[in-house]
Amino acid sequence: MSEQFPPVAMTRLATQEADFNQHLDRLLAWEGVSDSTVQQRVHEILTAVKEHGDSAVIEATNRFDRLAVTSMEELTLSAERLQQAYEGLPAVQREALTQAAERIRAYHERQKPTSWQYEEADGTVLGQKVTPLDRAGIYVPGGKAAYPSSVLMNAIPAHVAGVREIVMVVPTPDGILNELVLAAAHLAGVDHVFTIGGAQAVAALAYGTQTVPRVDKVVGPGNIYVATAKRAVFGQVGIDMIAGPSEILVVSDGKTDSDWLAMDLFSQAEHDEDAQAILVSWDAAHLDAVAESIERLLPTMEREAIIRESLARRGALIHCNDRDEALVLINRIAPEHLELSVEAPESWLSEVRHAGAIFMGRYTAEALGDYCAGPNHVLPTSGTTRFSSPLGVYDFQKRSSIIHCSAAGASELGKLASTLARGESLTAHARSAEYRIRK
Repeated sequence: MSEQFPPVAMTRLATQEADFNQHLDRLLAWEGVSDSTVQQRVHEILTAVKEHGDSAVIEATNRFDRLAVTSMEELTLSAERLQQAYEGLPAVQREALTQAAERIRAYHERQKPTSWQYEEADGTVLGQKVTPLDRAGIYVPGGKAAYPSSVLMNAIPAHVAGVREIVMVVPTPDGILNELVLAAAHLAGVDHVFTIGGAQAVAALAYGTQTVPRVDKVVGPGNIYVATAKRAVFGQVGIDMIAGPSEILVVSDGKTDSDWLAMDLFSQAEHDEDAQAILVSWDAAHLDAVAESIERLLPTMEREAIIRESLARRGALIHCNDRDEALVLINRIAPEHLELSVEAPESWLSEVRHAGAIFMGRYTAEALGDYCAGPNHVLPTSGTTRFSSPLGVYDFQKRSSIIHCSAAGASELGKLASTLARGESLTAHARSAEYRIRK
């Protein structure tokens, strides 16, 4: 007999309530910073890997992933093994993965920035040179949370950007390999795959070991130990972001099927108990209908317990006054995923300032973006869309400024630089510029 659950204890809020803002603040609050115990453990692992390399990685991997390996060779997968995984997939999975990869690649090809320059009247040339990173590290979750889609979303933009070498790490607790993840690595053009995870994998990528090459940037999601390690090695290497739990904000005008919206909320809530799913509408009866759909459909879900906990802990159905108030809420929440399940969603776009990915109209389920639409699913969370963007080709490239002065240009610029440098009491700067001034 299946476990019986009480009704879903999902928060109901209304903007008209006097204490609405306080309730919303509490709902949105997320403290993703690890405690001192986690930080100390991560510090110890990072230090061990930095000092001892492969041996420290092997020791930590055996301890945390319940393995008994004696060499890094046992934690290394060959290109032939990745190809074997791809060719061994059922045809329908292989085709779906291939089509998703093609769509993701086509989208990111359009993101490629170009170098540029222009010449001023006196012959001075100014510009910008775009250069790909030499080597990127891709962290892919393993074990129960195995995401081949994350391989594609992280590795393909790096490949499109022109990164010379892509190094992937993926933990394999109890030695269990996920064939879809390996097949995705083959499709995405990953050069090296190591079956390591946690803080030790981040350390190996950041510092390099006798076997794992040091990278220039580490990207990809992971647990609190991975996030803490990424924060700690930033500066030694670049990182993409410190991501929190997945989140979705759905805005509905009341005309979308309530079952569709309930499942859209479930699609994020099923990630883990800390994920957040919020629905906003100015149609109170519609919110009631979605609540009924949630109650009816939830027992049919394989991850019912996780969804239930997520909705109870951080989910909400919010009744607002109108479209304008819904827009205020969008920009205040600054969601990772935003579904505009409304008529003419294009008319909303110019007023949405903060959102990681915007899903337009009733037919555009967020899940399509997770797998195969094309745009990247690695997105800023916890309100950081106020200042951050989705992962893209630009994250795997850097820009150099170009300054090439003509004699005339150096003379004119030298006069400006001299005046400003002497104003800052930096005499060597001033004299350096003055040597080029025509007498």
